[in-house]
Amino acid sequence: MRASSGVYWIWHHSLLFISFFLKKSGSESKLSLQSEFLETFELPRSPGSQLEFLDLDVTTSGEPLISFPERQPSGELDQRPQDELEEEEGRDLEPERGDLEQEKRERRKEKSVSYISKKSEKESQPKARITKASLVSTATEDILFQRRESANMYPLTMTWSFGWNSSLPVYYLRENQRVLLYASGHTGVIYNVLKNNQYHLQGHPNVISCLCISEDRRWVATADKGPDCLIIIWDSFTGIPVHTIFDSCPRDNGIRAMAMTRDAKYLATISDAEIQKVCIWKWTLAVETPACTLDLPKEYGFQNYLIFNPTNNKELVSNSKTQVIYYTWYPEGGILVHSAPLLTEKTFNKLVGKFSQSVFHLNLTQILSATMEGKLVVWDIYRPLPSASSSMGFPHIKPCKLVHLQKEGITVLTTVDSYIVTGDIRGNIKFYDHTLSIVNWYSHFKLSSIRSLSFSKTPAAPPAENTNYPPDCTLKSDDFVVRNFIIGTSDASVYHLTVDGTKLEKLFVEPRDAICAISCHPYQPLIAIGSFCGMIKVWDYEQKKYLFSRVFEKGLGVQSLTYNPEGALLGAGFTEGTVYILDAMSLESAISEPFRYSRSSVTHISFSHDSQYMATADVSFTVAVYVVRVKHRRRVWEYLARLRSHRKSIRSILFGVHLDSNEPRLLSLGRDRLLIEYNLLKSYKDHLAVLDIHRTDQGSYPTCMVWYPPLTKELFLLICNSGYKVKLFNSTTKMCRKTLLGPVYGSPIEQIQILPVKSTLELQKRYVVFINRDKVGLQILPVDGNPHKTSALICHPNGVAGMALSYDGCCAFTAGGQDRSVVQWEINLSALEAAVSLGGEDLTPFYGLVSGGREGKFYRELEDYFYYSQLRSQGIDTMETRKVSEHICLSELPFVMRAIGFYPSEGEIEDMFNEIRFSEYVDTGKLTDKINLPDFFKVYLNHRPPFGNTMSGIQQSFDILGFTNSKGEKAIQREDFLNLLHTKGEHMTEEEMTDCFATLFGLNPEGWKSEPAASSVKGSEICLEEELPDEITAEIFTTEILGLTISQDSGQDPRISEAEQSF
Repeated sequence: MRASSGVYWIWHHSLLFISFFLKKSGSESKLSLQSEFLETFELPRSPGSQLEFLDLDVTTSGEPLISFPERQPSGELDQRPQDELEEEEGRDLEPERGDLEQEKRERRKEKSVSYISKKSEKESQPKARITKASLVSTATEDILFQRRESANMYPLTMTWSFGWNSSLPVYYLRENQRVLLYASGHTGVIYNVLKNNQYHLQGHPNVISCLCISEDRRWVATADKGPDCLIIIWDSFTGIPVHTIFDSCPRDNGIRAMAMTRDAKYLATISDAEIQKVCIWKWTLAVETPACTLDLPKEYGFQNYLIFNPTNNKELVSNSKTQVIYYTWYPEGGILVHSAPLLTEKTFNKLVGKFSQSVFHLNLTQILSATMEGKLVVWDIYRPLPSASSSMGFPHIKPCKLVHLQKEGITVLTTVDSYIVTGDIRGNIKFYDHTLSIVNWYSHFKLSSIRSLSFSKTPAAPPAENTNYPPDCTLKSDDFVVRNFIIGTSDASVYHLTVDGTKLEKLFVEPRDAICAISCHPYQPLIAIGSFCGMIKVWDYEQKKYLFSRVFEKGLGVQSLTYNPEGALLGAGFTEGTVYILDAMSLESAISEPFRYSRSSVTHISFSHDSQYMATADVSFTVAVYVVRVKHRRRVWEYLARLRSHRKSIRSILFGVHLDSNEPRLLSLGRDRLLIEYNLLKSYKDHLAVLDIHRTDQGSYPTCMVWYPPLTKELFLLICNSGYKVKLFNSTTKMCRKTLLGPVYGSPIEQIQILPVKSTLELQKRYVVFINRDKVGLQILPVDGNPHKTSALICHPNGVAGMALSYDGCCAFTAGGQDRSVVQWEINLSALEAAVSLGGEDLTPFYGLVSGGREGKFYRELEDYFYYSQLRSQGIDTMETRKVSEHICLSELPFVMRAIGFYPSEGEIEDMFNEIRFSEYVDTGKLTDKINLPDFFKVYLNHRPPFGNTMSGIQQSFDILGFTNSKGEKAIQREDFLNLLHTKGEHMTEEEMTDCFATLFGLNPEGWKSEPAASSVKGSEICLEEELPDEITAEIFTTEILGLTISQDSGQDPRISEAEQSF
């Protein structure tokens, strides 16, 4: 039972990611362990199936077990004798006995990620016999796409990934069904070409930076680059994560290169940092740290390629563009030594070039390194004899030869069977024997630069009468027999080459550059995807079938796409300012010449409801309008006018409908906080008329807008801002009628759309889909600040560039920009509704938004202030009978807000007043002048800053307004400070400013200005020059003037505690 704690550790770390693939069952799961082996679970085979974990016996078992490569050669599933396992693992897993070992086991358990209850842990002790074999142990290579998934239980579930990361290799997993492995964003994709199915390896928080596979294609390792980076090892037969390495690079940026030994026992990684670290992991054992590490000097350059010696697990080679490094690993001492001889042009008196990839020679003790000059550097490996003394040193390499193989730069260097294979920048693939004599090549396919070559694990069939292998280029002209292989190219194309008959099959071609533009057809299951490389592809997203595409001339990158409401046209905006109107079914131009009225990237395109107008916005803050004219009985699109109406970037353009005339109306929203409506009827050639301009925010800036669905009698415009707020504006008066707390998931909402409905029966229950910097989410309408009404997950860690919704509201699509992918998400509204039900009703969901909840100190103080406000409004010292009420008048609202630590501006107070005054106006025709405690509590939660008072906002103001003093801090002179309060923003009068400072400095008694008897003249007698310091910094202003306390939270913005202020 030595390995039992190790099994716990692997299980704990894997369980977090297994949740992406499992569908929950209603019964309680059981977990048991087999000593020496990790056993995983049986996935549900039908929607009603039950998730069962294993009960394993440490003594006897008639079931086949999965043994990880540390315990047996990769691919073997038969259990090995116990004594062999003990001998092999003796050095790695010592017998666990004594208090010290017990403490180690406990620490490992505490640090592991696990959802196993104490009861489950107790039940999982190895006492019972095996009752059911695990899915991993019994899996076959074709089970992955045969398994039926139960109904999804999440609001958003990934169903397809369009595009792939062509900077990483594509691997040939299985030939019988053309199963490939590649990376798309932060997801590994196992793609069955013949069945047109995808299985997604989800679990990485950042974009996948490297991946590798074992020789038998059973084990897949993926790693990412970014904060909290992970290394995950998967079983490719089942798609289950069998092991996860956390904190592989605690102080670095993630993993840059990775390799797995031929037998899959060990994994080697190189970090992505200025000082790179090489680590070797015994991933099959219960260890949390690498077996050995080595820091590389910066002089070696940025190592970006790594490979093990296929015949010796203890040797590796890596290279940067300028340096090749040979490593030797001594597991007994945990030592990794390296040899990195300097190679310059003087070494061979010839130009060497930049290194691309390196391999170990098939037969000789040599390393081959390819360069971008078409050359191979041959390195001899010198290994001291085992009997030699330690003075002989460690193994090392020396350059012995420079071979000029070809003219073209070599981008890929690998080995297969008895051949050394190269791929180059011209798309040529060449095969050499062990003497570096060419045997065969493929140069007539006219491919782009080769990025990866992956050969089938199935050996080629021997020549026969029915085979048609090409002849090699030797004098004998023998048949050239080699395994079939997959080719990945720099233009994001993937090909399959069948050597027998030399048949090249194009599997797929995806955009090779950033994808920012996507749009769904208004009534068909079609999605148009546009890339900066000038490609527009149209897919049938139900059948997952590519339909047609168009590639525009060089220099035209697609920035924005939108179908018109009729679905007949597709508007396309390009990075250099051109605007095309295309036929939606052929992508042919629907206008004689594209519009070229902008000189900067067209970021937004929108059509009016009747398709009579089209509007665009560009990065030069300009709105342009195009209109349909009838000429010679033909509808012709013409340019109408353009206007540079904003001072900062335009966040949204939106068409609407005038309710009284059914005429289109056009609005634009800018980062300059301006909402502008244009007068289309009074606009004419080269003159775009403006109807009105409204300011939407004060401190925050707006991010997007959409028409609010008609859930009420009043028509609203929904605008999101950078302060995590959602605001509803009256569509006619542009008055802010309600401010609500929006989804808070790390960054503000950047785009939002109303989810379409399938039928009119669903019009009274509406939802919105939103994206922020890196997530996609759902929210239930009406918006009220309830945090349980929203759900979101990471969709593109490096940033979401765009979003689109299917016409029936069943799917959402997100574009990942630089990760060159588009993800399709299935929407499950029932799962979201269930979460809301679990969150409680009425005020229950809102209590959790304040410290301590309903019974906490904060809420109790809020009640005290609320009822004290009633006393204050009736007079503190009055002798008249008190009127007991559940409400306070609106004039008291700002005082109570400030008393509990929220300090709204006068503009924000006016928004609160309007929200309360007009809350019942549409239904009753009357204004409201009072508010009760529950409504006040909601108003407070929705209007206050979502993260409380922090120093960053105050410090930012001082950075803008202040100067750098002698201590290097941003400060404001006292005179300038007072002048700013007098003249800028919501400026204060002399009396207001004096009164405020008198209160802050404690010169006015409690209850000042609320009771005539308590009035004081000290406010007018205060001398600000004596009370204020000459220089005021952000910290002085916060702590000494405002009297607030700054609490430092590790890794977070310092928070300002809510001070108790007197009225």
